[in-house]
Amino acid sequence: MKLSGKTAIVTGASSGIGRAITHLFAREGAQIVAAARTAAALENLKSEIGAIGGNIICMSGDVQSEIYNSALVSMAIEHFGSLDIAVNNAGTLGDLGEITDLSVESWRQTIDTNLTSAFFAAKYQIPALLASGGGSMIFTASFVGYTVAMPAMSAYAASKAGLIGFAQNLAVEYGRKGIRVNSLLPGGTETPMGQSFLTDAETRKKVEELHGLGRLAAPEEIARAALFLASDSASFVTGIPLRVDGGISIYRGGFN
Repeated sequence: MKLSGKTAIVTGASSGIGRAITHLFAREGAQIVAAARTAAALENLKSEIGAIGGNIICMSGDVQSEIYNSALVSMAIEHFGSLDIAVNNAGTLGDLGEITDLSVESWRQTIDTNLTSAFFAAKYQIPALLASGGGSMIFTASFVGYTVAMPAMSAYAASKAGLIGFAQNLAVEYGRKGIRVNSLLPGGTETPMGQSFLTDAETRKKVEELHGLGRLAAPEEIARAALFLASDSASFVTGIPLRVDGGISIYRGGFN
């Protein structure tokens, strides 16, 4: 198993890509500290992982909280003795609309959830990873804000572009100390957040056709890319924005 004996924090673990990552990492032998907002959803996840023989503990909370991020790392060390992998996956699409229509509160909510939370995560995860002799950090970003601009998504794009830059700088700062830091850029994915703006069949078809593969991803397809970045298979990979986007960043419906 690729992650045998490793301890991983996964945020946004109870649904979508985070849930798929948690399941896959558990099957690959990792001990999981699962984080999400809703305690009931985490209890369901804990039961699912237990049913496949996985080792998981859960803590509900808000990744915008510095205290919560600190507590997740403390929990990993107290229960499993170390931290080897951190998948900072929790995020929000935020309110959509033209920038002139966005409230300051809406802007801050998106930036804090997607970007400031990454600062809090790194602040506490990095010392624990260093104490373990190094490890892998992964931040779930997006093709939006990197190679593709999308109307009405300025706050989301800004937060995800910032996240990619943040990951690259951490990769340079801590690479020689044994920490690899990468960002994961999913395309359209069959998740509750991804489907929140697929309000009808016509819209869904248009979004699917933006992808070179002509479809959305299953969460498990994104999880397999996260497994690669987390594992020793990616031992010489750091500072990259890994596009797992079905070709949307190079295609975008170019042959209509």
